[in-house]
Amino acid sequence: MLEQRIQQHFIDSADLKYKAAQSLSAPIAAAVQAILACVTGGGKVLACGNGGSAADAQHFSAEFVGRFERERPELAAIALTTDTSIITAVGNDYSYDAIFSRQVRALGQPGDVLIAITTSGNSSNVLAAIEAAHARDMVVVGLSGRNGGKMAKLLRDTDVHICVPHERTARIQEVHILALHCICDGVDAQLLGDQEGNA
Repeated sequence: MLEQRIQQHFIDSADLKYKAAQSLSAPIAAAVQAILACVTGGGKVLACGNGGSAADAQHFSAEFVGRFERERPELAAIALTTDTSIITAVGNDYSYDAIFSRQVRALGQPGDVLIAITTSGNSSNVLAAIEAAHARDMVVVGLSGRNGGKMAKLLRDTDVHICVPHERTARIQEVHILALHCICDGVDAQLLGDQEGNA
């Protein structure tokens, strides 16, 4: 019974990825182009999210500053989820809703990109970060699920929305990390040439 339950998780995850491949390939490609324009123009990527999405923001930033699969120059990326002094100070002195937006206003510049991750599309601190990014003339790459939530209405035509067509948080997160890996690979392919990576 337990093994069948585990196998079903694999099947469900694979099914969703297969179904989402067509619908998400265009927005992921658009995200690659936006981020590529940013980093080749001297800009940086800021990333934020809560819980598992915070881990995804940190994972993405690590792949950019370090490397994904191939050697290349370092790319500028900052996860806004890692500085506990900033997060606790802003959360205590202002509100938890402001923990990312204040960092975006402090660090973001026109031409930078914000990767905003929320499986529901409704995380208030992530939505506040999007508004701050817009005020800084930044492009937003939003990753959500379900129907996109409030994020879907907040994003502009110049932004990119990668909305996973599923209701379950775990499945959405699994596709989010795949999408982020696709972005890393796409940027590397554009920078280094479209050959196979070496893990």
